[in-house]
Amino acid sequence: MKKLIFIDATMRAESRTRQIARPIIEELSKRYEIETVRLDGASYPAVDSRILNDRDNGIVPEEYAETARRIAAADRIVIAAPFWDMSFPSALKVFFENMSLFHITFDSDSTRCYGLCKCEKVLYITTRGMNIHTGDALEQATPYIRALSYLWGLGELHVISAENLDYSTPEVIDEKLSAAVSEGLELCSTF
Repeated sequence: MKKLIFIDATMRAESRTRQIARPIIEELSKRYEIETVRLDGASYPAVDSRILNDRDNGIVPEEYAETARRIAAADRIVIAAPFWDMSFPSALKVFFENMSLFHITFDSDSTRCYGLCKCEKVLYITTRGMNIHTGDALEQATPYIRALSYLWGLGELHVISAENLDYSTPEVIDEKLSAAVSEGLELCSTF
């Protein structure tokens, strides 16, 4: 069975982003072996000079290297992260920094960096309280994930989002969440 890494960067128990992701992951579990990486409560450190010095000397915590190897070997990646401060939670950025490992998720030659991941498709699931759409200059999560996909060699990026949730009625919020779930379930057949 093919492998899918689910990176869950939702932080609230009743996260609206998780409400969208849950049925999509359940549907994808019919075709993929799912490994969930839950970032709430994870203790990945910010990459600082000490960590960079360790990396330069070939020292990487084996747990991080093993997780990065599993990401590099995954057939698909799903990321669930709410829209925070015009991007996504810092825990996700710190996780990506810890998984960006030379000779594991990316490599380089004398002229460029290139990805080592075999993932052909990435799905980013998000909710936004504000009325900011994917591709809007104020939305910085998707451009970052696209750039990381380039570095790691990940494939096509799909985005499912529900927007303007903080300024909608409960009924409209439910409609938007349901529409995002439906869009995601439809995508599952080709993802």
